[in-house]
Amino acid sequence: MTSRSARFLLGGLCAAALSPSIAAAQTRPLAVVNAEIFDSTGAAPYRGTLVVKEGRILAVGPKVKAPKGATIVDAKGAALIPGLFDVHTHWTPAGAPAVTPKIADAYLASGVTTVNDFHQQPESFAPRRAWLGTLTAPHVNFVARMSTPGGHGADWADQATTRWVDTPESARLAVEEIAAYRPDAIKAFTDGWRYGSAPDNTSMDAWTLKALTEAAHKHNLKVLTHTVTVERGKVAAASGVDVIAHSLQDAPLDADAIAAIKASGLFDAPTLAVYEPVKPGAKPPADPDSPRNVQARRKFGYALGNAKALFDAGVPVALGTDAGMPGTPHGPSTLRELELLVQAGLTPSQALVAGTATSAQAMNLLADRGTLEVGKRADFVLVAGKPWETITDVRRTERVFLDGQAVFGPGAVRAPANDRLTPPAIKATALIDDFERADGRTSLDTLRLDDFDGGRDRSLEVSQVITREGGGKVLSVGARMATKDDASAGVLLPLTQGSVVPADATAFKGLKFALRGDGGPYVVTLVGATGRWTAKVEAGPRWKGVELPFTAFKPVAVRGEAPAFTGTDLLQVGVEGERAAGTKLWFELDDVAFY
Repeated sequence: MTSRSARFLLGGLCAAALSPSIAAAQTRPLAVVNAEIFDSTGAAPYRGTLVVKEGRILAVGPKVKAPKGATIVDAKGAALIPGLFDVHTHWTPAGAPAVTPKIADAYLASGVTTVNDFHQQPESFAPRRAWLGTLTAPHVNFVARMSTPGGHGADWADQATTRWVDTPESARLAVEEIAAYRPDAIKAFTDGWRYGSAPDNTSMDAWTLKALTEAAHKHNLKVLTHTVTVERGKVAAASGVDVIAHSLQDAPLDADAIAAIKASGLFDAPTLAVYEPVKPGAKPPADPDSPRNVQARRKFGYALGNAKALFDAGVPVALGTDAGMPGTPHGPSTLRELELLVQAGLTPSQALVAGTATSAQAMNLLADRGTLEVGKRADFVLVAGKPWETITDVRRTERVFLDGQAVFGPGAVRAPANDRLTPPAIKATALIDDFERADGRTSLDTLRLDDFDGGRDRSLEVSQVITREGGGKVLSVGARMATKDDASAGVLLPLTQGSVVPADATAFKGLKFALRGDGGPYVVTLVGATGRWTAKVEAGPRWKGVELPFTAFKPVAVRGEAPAFTGTDLLQVGVEGERAAGTKLWFELDDVAFY
């Protein structure tokens, strides 16, 4: 048995554990001299000097001189470009090039200084931001997620991660509730399931999308959409969307669609890297003429052609990769996206502007970064060669600076916290949840999570706090199982907000709770930063007290490796059950605590 939400939440945690920010204020100016400067403003490259003070560009130009007492970096003719900005990433280990370098290191080594992360639940935004402030990594914008019930993006985890909306009213309410978490933007999964591989009965209708964008704009939040068809591209344009964060790839764009998208003022971020049929280093398919592979090549051809058609029409093209998805590694995929934009027909200099200034403009951050101009954030990269002439030169990264501090290459500073998988653990408290709160939060003030199977056909779960006979509250979980072999349903109780900071439970011997249900079996899971451990229990209609010593939990092997239990890095406690396809499950849970 697997715990789907636990697995994905753990994945997101490991990714964010590798995230941003630089400390240490400069005590004296920094001057980069003898550089070939491509400033992304549209000006021709020139040899000059860039001066940084307190994380901002103090001066830049061909006649600028290094101030007296400045720290000198002699670029010796290397290219100096703004830091790259990837507007579409998922910080998951699936996209990591290896355990080490970590995700943050991989981005910085590629000259990527800002990313949008589309993968995290809003409950985790605040603790992740606090954590990122201790790390050396790119600036990270957190993007909240919305989809339709059963739609793409809603196929894993529960509504704590992706809100489900299918009416204007539900969209407006979801935006208002999500805005309290201070997201940097909103992603709307507007297209139905998986690019025509299943019936499209889950696309977001135009009036719901329009209500969503209008509500988001009232909070000054940009809306990026998962939109992959020409027809839906026109819907996005008519609905006030800010960025189409994927390729339109089912057919060539017609003149009417191009005109509508151009007139709307939206940006296009085609994420060509994730769609490339044979990715760099991958083996060609054994059956290249299979329907699936033929379709992949056809769609990629449309994606390339449509990106160029939009660019030629004056639609601003930004850089996004969907990095974190399989075969799309963090860091190198951003560089590959630049190469693919050139393959689509942009010049190398146009691709560089797309990956810097236009991406910043798409996120309303151009006043702060994206070009090398006075007053802007000192995020810049030194590379060998002339990438505005030969785009593959972007892979020849020599040095990377974030807020004026060297973070890759000679003299680079790397925070000690980057060597940790997680933030420092807090001490666990005994009581996890007695379900006396009626607001959906645990006794630890964490957001309770439904935990049911993922995929196109999902079990229907209802969890709610009800009154226990004799007084007090309990959690009631009921589900009708999906028609699949591994249908499951249950609950996850985060030990800290957003399951970001781990809890150290070594002061305790095990886990206890009260349980009753349909007979079982049920699986109790301890989710940690380094793995999961499970124990099985059974319970009938009468309440049963359960005590499980930590020694009763067995590791869940991943790729043949079974993690050792230490109790020092726990994130969640879960209870779930699997049942036969189409049947029902129920259980009630109370007084979950360490003992």
